[in-house]
Amino acid sequence: MQSGSKVPVALELAGQGPEPLAAYLHVPFCYHRCGYCNFTLLAGREDLHEQFVEAILTELSWLEAPQPVQTIFLGGGTPSILRPELMERLLEGIAKWLPIHGIGEWSIEANPRDITLSNLKRWSDFGINRVSIGGQSFQARKLQVLERDHRSEELNCAIELAMSHMPRVSLDLIFAAPQETLMEWQDDLEKAVCSGVGHVSTYGLTFEKGASFYGRLQRQEIAKIDEQLELDMYNLAIDTLEASGIEHYEISNFAVQGQTCQHNQSYWNSDRWWGFGPSAASYLGNTRSVNHRGTLQYLRKVQSGVSPIAEQDHLSIDQQCRERFVFGMRQRKGVDWENLKTQFPDQTTWQIQNTLHKHIEHGWMEHQGAYVRLTRSGLVISDGLWNEYLTAR
Repeated sequence: MQSGSKVPVALELAGQGPEPLAAYLHVPFCYHRCGYCNFTLLAGREDLHEQFVEAILTELSWLEAPQPVQTIFLGGGTPSILRPELMERLLEGIAKWLPIHGIGEWSIEANPRDITLSNLKRWSDFGINRVSIGGQSFQARKLQVLERDHRSEELNCAIELAMSHMPRVSLDLIFAAPQETLMEWQDDLEKAVCSGVGHVSTYGLTFEKGASFYGRLQRQEIAKIDEQLELDMYNLAIDTLEASGIEHYEISNFAVQGQTCQHNQSYWNSDRWWGFGPSAASYLGNTRSVNHRGTLQYLRKVQSGVSPIAEQDHLSIDQQCRERFVFGMRQRKGVDWENLKTQFPDQTTWQIQNTLHKHIEHGWMEHQGAYVRLTRSGLVISDGLWNEYLTAR
């Protein structure tokens, strides 16, 4: 726990292990909170935007010297909500403290309503070369159910404009919304394919504590769709997108050749990364830390010159091995098992291998050369498998 420390610890932690390759910055503001969302964000608090930008620039300055990275992800919330002058100050600070080296990737999450010519030009001028659009659906009824604040026509226009001014465009889609049919989901997938975007992320709707949908579910005001229908929707996404040349490269992510999300692969490969802003996680050296999740608490800490870190966990070599296996298995290529065994203690890899053999016998995983990976049947139940690998036995 470092929440009371007035000494920045990031550089010290980073020096204890592999060099960080990525940086995530969390902008905790939205126009409104959608019913399914339990993320760290505040809606309708434009009065805090300037304070936040100053705070995250202060947090960045605690790096003491520029720290080159290969990828940056500006997420939220809705980073595109910031007014132009605040966005420019934020991007200038990021470019100063986190210069991208090599053939880098700088992503920004954006609401369809914020995809304007002036915004795209501003983002591009500062080095952003990938925009992730939170579209969620092209269906009017479904957008209303999800409490989105854009129309299908606006999403189409946003995609077209973004693709004409950005090298890489990604689209988020949600399936398994209340009362959604397989035909509606198929229409969403076909429209995504026809849009020409190079990357698509598909997420099954979840009902998480803290989201208004969770309370509505408990009060039986809304209902989950049938589990088999949700499974059919997931399989339909795989079949439809792959048939269109959009490769399924991670459990929830699809991309045409050359447009996989490099930043997210840092997480799946257990690389090291910086995290800035409320609720942002860092993985530096062998330590994972998380900033205060409350935006107001985060602001108070940074404005007082106190580290905003709320939690820290120092990972043992056993934990590092287990996490590298689990996160790596999210990728469709799987994990280079033969290589992994050479890097970690025999006792840990032996325990993992015992569980692995069981799951291979069930048909949920398979060997492919030196790699092990999920099978098609393993993909749909993978969330229920990971705890067996993360827990020492």
